[in-house]
Amino acid sequence: MPEILELIDQLDKELLLSIQRQSSPFLDFLMAAITDKYNWIPLYLVLLIGLFRQFGWQAVYFVLAVVVLITLSDQLTSSLMKPYFGRFRPCHDPEIGHLVRIVTRCGGSYGFVSSHAANSVAVSTFFILIFRKSHPFVWLVIIWPLVVCYSRMYLGVHYPLDILGGTAVGVGLGYLVYWGTQKLSMIVPFKFKPASGNRFD
Repeated sequence: MPEILELIDQLDKELLLSIQRQSSPFLDFLMAAITDKYNWIPLYLVLLIGLFRQFGWQAVYFVLAVVVLITLSDQLTSSLMKPYFGRFRPCHDPEIGHLVRIVTRCGGSYGFVSSHAANSVAVSTFFILIFRKSHPFVWLVIIWPLVVCYSRMYLGVHYPLDILGGTAVGVGLGYLVYWGTQKLSMIVPFKFKPASGNRFD
């Protein structure tokens, strides 16, 4: 078993360095922009508008659910999992840190699991479950976490396994909060379906 874990760890590091070798000044700029959460504000606004167009005033419940979802995801990954597992980020790793290209700031010492991956995938999963095929921009919700996750590896702040772990956490929490919102709709006075006439399809 230790040999298998060492092999997985080695493959993880080799894959990270392979991704980093595909570099250019343009990609450096692009990936740094993609990883900045504030550059995604237009997407957040599109999703917010989509919620209110599809659910009317009931969208407030979904907005609150997203706030809870992001809080859970961020606290679980940053406050619990990273210190518990204590796995160094590539840019802090004593073994390969000198080989890692640092394009932006490296961040905290530990990287497993990726909070960027967990947060973006959690929100994406939640919105995909809500919108299904009824929102014309649902494909953006799918592409968004993919490019964010890739940017984290390109920038050398997360290993592929950090991203996979964050993705698993995000999918799980996205489903959990979606399920919880469904259950809440049975208790409080709002219906877990689009307002009449407000569907996009």
